[in-house]
Amino acid sequence: MSAALTVLAVLAVLAVPTMAGTVVVVVSARARPVRTGRAGRSRTTVHAVFVSCRSPTADHLLSYAMNLTGSTFFAITTALAVIAVLLPLPLWSRVRGPAPVRCAYRLLMVVFAQATAVLLVFVTVNDSHGLYDSWEDLLGMSSHVDRAADLGPDGTGGRRFSSLPPLRQDFEKVTGSGTGGEMLRTHLRGGISGVEGEVQIWLPPQYGEPAHRNRTFPVVELLPGFPGSSKNWFTKLKAPQQIEPLIASGRVAPFILVAPCTMLLGARDHGYANIPGRINADSWLSVDVRRMVADNFRVSLAPGGWAIAGYSSGGHGAAELALAHPDRYSAAVSLSGYNDPAAEQSSLTGDDPELRRENDVLNILRAAAEPPPVSLLAVGQGADGYLPGLALRAEAEPPTRVDLRAVKGGHSTWVWKAQVPYLFEWLTRRMGLADRGGGSGARRTPGGGPADVPGGLPDAVAPGRPTGSGAWAPVGITGSRADVRGEGHGLHGRGPG
Repeated sequence: MSAALTVLAVLAVLAVPTMAGTVVVVVSARARPVRTGRAGRSRTTVHAVFVSCRSPTADHLLSYAMNLTGSTFFAITTALAVIAVLLPLPLWSRVRGPAPVRCAYRLLMVVFAQATAVLLVFVTVNDSHGLYDSWEDLLGMSSHVDRAADLGPDGTGGRRFSSLPPLRQDFEKVTGSGTGGEMLRTHLRGGISGVEGEVQIWLPPQYGEPAHRNRTFPVVELLPGFPGSSKNWFTKLKAPQQIEPLIASGRVAPFILVAPCTMLLGARDHGYANIPGRINADSWLSVDVRRMVADNFRVSLAPGGWAIAGYSSGGHGAAELALAHPDRYSAAVSLSGYNDPAAEQSSLTGDDPELRRENDVLNILRAAAEPPPVSLLAVGQGADGYLPGLALRAEAEPPTRVDLRAVKGGHSTWVWKAQVPYLFEWLTRRMGLADRGGGSGARRTPGGGPADVPGGLPDAVAPGRPTGSGAWAPVGITGSRADVRGEGHGLHGRGPG
């Protein structure tokens, strides 16, 4: 029985990640007879050893093994679940001691098997849908907010970009992107929003080509659902892998993809709004992240070169930010999004009546002093994205335009992944990045909005203008480095281009 308890104890420790860096391992626990003249009596003696894992090497290995989204932790969890099922088979009948002790030991084996099974299911679902990046996000222990001042209606606190020092960032290469482009990441401290977090950036292959070194590139900011990570656009939706061949063929513009951290308040959804005293999520995404990208890459801050796309609550955020800030974005894509922030149960903006009204996408469109010059694509099925888009199209007046796309499959990562080529072709056309000589534009309904197109683009996206190397040359987004804010920093302080 000593060996059985030892194995159970060690496995239990391995099954539960430690946040403090110290692991408790039970070395032996045995039930031995007590010579008192009575048969059947026993005494349980437990010996424990505390093994410290505070050394840097041990901490690094433990962190690597317990990475919530890592393959190592998934393998450990799978092995534990299998062992937890097989272990009772030889040990169940070997349990000795009084009836309460035997019941306790057997109950422990059953609980351990159940716990590892639940853990395995959770890890599998989390890996499949990209819900949480870390244990801190899962447990609601992460906070990326340093301060949350009242920044006013424009979200800048009255400060102008020209008065701010450039946000020079060091970037780390992310390996294994599976494309010819370059994946980078950096930790950004938002000077305006008071928010900090990781930002991942994908540069298309054309960015590093000499033929394009004097050109600026269009940008798409990518938002996830809640809970979720913007990196899902890279890891689950495979956006770079899907659009790279389309860029090479001229069907899609060479967009820079930007995936900022959006899990900023742990277990609460911020609704992509500025909430004084709590968070400035709007300013983090529409001010700080944009300014950082423009200060470090060949990107213009003009709205014609910026779009924003999201799925689920991120679709709500994309439509909300684009319609609220037409001076920052010219297009938005909402995959299975919604208008009313109360559709997300954990949303801060949905809980408060005033915030709910102010951040309802339909109300933002109605309250605009002038129709915003923004193109919006709403993709979904029924009430899950399509009907909210239909309501927006009914309110839209030129130059606002709303396109709809009906899909089947429900609220699913697989549905959104399948829409990636379509949405980037749509962005290329709506942002005026396709060859101006091709295509006649979207068909219009009598009410002034673009036609409802259940499948395919409203009309074919014209090929881009290929250069001698076959790369796409962006039309209307050209210029010298003098047109860009700053020379740009790249890996460890050196410019990527």
